[in-house]
Amino acid sequence: MSISAPVNLLDFDVDGLVAWFAGLGEKPFRARQVMRWMHREGCDDFDAMTDVAKSLRAKLKEIATIRAPLPVRDSVSADGTRKWLLDVGNANAVETVFIPETHRGTLCVSSQAGCALDCAFCSTGKQGFNRNLSVAEIIGQLWLANKLLGAARVDADEDAAEDAAGLEAGEQDNGRIISNVVMMGMGEPLANFDNVVTALRLMLDDHAYGLSRRRVTVSTSGIVPAIDRLRDECPVALAVSLHASNDALRDRLVPINRKYPLRELMAACRRYLERAPRDFVTFEYVMLDGVNDSDAHARELVALVREVPCKFNLIPFNPFPHAGFERSSAERIRRFGAILIDAGIVTTTRKTRGGDVDAACGQLAGQVQDKTRRSVRLQRAPEERR
Repeated sequence: MSISAPVNLLDFDVDGLVAWFAGLGEKPFRARQVMRWMHREGCDDFDAMTDVAKSLRAKLKEIATIRAPLPVRDSVSADGTRKWLLDVGNANAVETVFIPETHRGTLCVSSQAGCALDCAFCSTGKQGFNRNLSVAEIIGQLWLANKLLGAARVDADEDAAEDAAGLEAGEQDNGRIISNVVMMGMGEPLANFDNVVTALRLMLDDHAYGLSRRRVTVSTSGIVPAIDRLRDECPVALAVSLHASNDALRDRLVPINRKYPLRELMAACRRYLERAPRDFVTFEYVMLDGVNDSDAHARELVALVREVPCKFNLIPFNPFPHAGFERSSAERIRRFGAILIDAGIVTTTRKTRGGDVDAACGQLAGQVQDKTRRSVRLQRAPEERR
């Protein structure tokens, strides 16, 4: 008779865990107890869950586990940015990045082993795609980072009081080391919708991490039906990887645009704002020298987003091997941003953080068994790829 593998309890949000415990004949409060021990205390030892009945602890030790991805490399940048390479099995590894700042700490979380969307300027896309991450592998990045950083637990009522006081994301979060989470790591989050949304619910749940919806951001390349689903099921802050001011250019840089062109994407952003926790969408725009950074491009953007309350985050391109692009000059970025600002659009330029350990935006690569064989094709001579 085969023995079933232990169930990883990190795969459940609170409703799922309540249902699983009900199957064991346990009351809902037991699931919530274990949820708090797992996520708020970072506990993976059932024996340490002292307010859980001994008989239940013994049962859990036999049939369940609490297992996050294992770190195989821990890199720290000169600027304090920290990057972990995490083993997710079968020769696949993903990367997670923690970015400390004066008044906040942001964790950049991956959702897939590789990425199928093949954006032209992104290292992750160039290595191909293997699979979606499980809920445990997604939320496990936050669980592990909290543990490794020694993050202080913040009571849910403290977070609620902070939100009631009207604090915006980026302000001090009562000593919480990880105050913000962004789904901007490896992969397209909305292509792994169900697992990502379950992980988001854990991030927001007061029995788990209790983060504000304004402090959790999903970044998408523009999968329009999934943006609508996210609005309906779990609206958090939304960032859109825009990177181009017209369809012809975006078709080249962000191939998903061929399926969901800019007009449809802008309409989805307007719909999303009906339920979003913030009153704007953030547009991410990587600055590529001589490609998308002219004054004309900036003016096209002003016209494109005229009906979408938004802010722009200009991202100096971060190079990686065989990228084929160069970073726009600081003066070009400044002039480009000035056109947006003069049009009344809030515009910032992202600081490049963690570049010395390849932890900057667009540089995450990890290690992926490429089912798409994209990485193999890219290694061929140019004439073989024609």
